[in-house]
Amino acid sequence: MFEVYLERAAERDLKRLPVDIYQKIILQIKMLAMDPKPRGCRKIKRSRNDWRIRVGTYRIVYEIDEEKSEVKIMRVRYRAEAYR
Repeated sequence: MFEVYLERAAERDLKRLPVDIYQKIILQIKMLAMDPKPRGCRKIKRSRNDWRIRVGTYRIVYEIDEEKSEVKIMRVRYRAEAYR
């Protein structure tokens, strides 16, 4: 089981979302605690530990620390803005 942490930027991103999308994203974040590399996740190119998962038209960008068993959620953004 992994510990899941939210960065302040991710918290701000979550507060701005509509309620229905917020609930879907929170469910996916909770599932990352059990499996940090679920089916459909992708490694972000040119990074060591950064991954992304799709939730509709939104992306959850997160970092996995295998040694500490931690998942750090860095951003939750609309797909066009997620990698800026």
